[in-house]
Amino acid sequence: MTKKKIKRRKIKKKIKKAKSLKVEKKRLEIKKNNLSDEKVTIKKIKKQPTEKKQYGVNQYVVYPKHGVGKILSVEKTVIAEIETNCYKVLIPRDKLTLTIPVNQQSNLRRTSSVNQINKCVSILKTKPKIKRTMWSRRAQEYEQKINSGKIYELAEVVKDLNKTSNTMADQSYSERQLFEKAYDRLQSELEVVLQISQMDVKKRMDKALGRDQNLEEQ
Repeated sequence: MTKKKIKRRKIKKKIKKAKSLKVEKKRLEIKKNNLSDEKVTIKKIKKQPTEKKQYGVNQYVVYPKHGVGKILSVEKTVIAEIETNCYKVLIPRDKLTLTIPVNQQSNLRRTSSVNQINKCVSILKTKPKIKRTMWSRRAQEYEQKINSGKIYELAEVVKDLNKTSNTMADQSYSERQLFEKAYDRLQSELEVVLQISQMDVKKRMDKALGRDQNLEEQ
């Protein structure tokens, strides 16, 4: 092999080595830039402006879709990278604990007054409204009333779906389900407001609905 060929080969090796070093250096620079970009994108958890709390710990409230609940605590929770104060609400009937942001406390309402409860009992004593529309449409209306959170509408559902001993056999499974759901919701609020036992509330409601007489007849 001639000296010229050896020299050319050495030069090629040096050029190749220089190129590989240059590529490696560029790769490291890109990696470094990516890391610095990642650091920039890291966001601090923002704090959401909080409304003034309307409810306190151990207070009973009504959440429309679940009924009466008790506030266990007010805690800071991170939701979508935003720190916010939330109520922890226990729904005893469903054995469920809800997390409700203080900024959404408008979804809650205070439990009814004694006067409102007495009006509900009066509603239970009135005659049920008989509608001739299809059951599917009526069921939807009853469901909306139950989940409205409005206690008078809840009492109306209980009254309208209440069946006497003579007509109980004609009541469908879905009718019984809706009746029991509305009955339980109303009963739980009466217990809290009147501060009496579940059995005493049941007796008072059944008497207003005429169900105690039906049971005696059976």
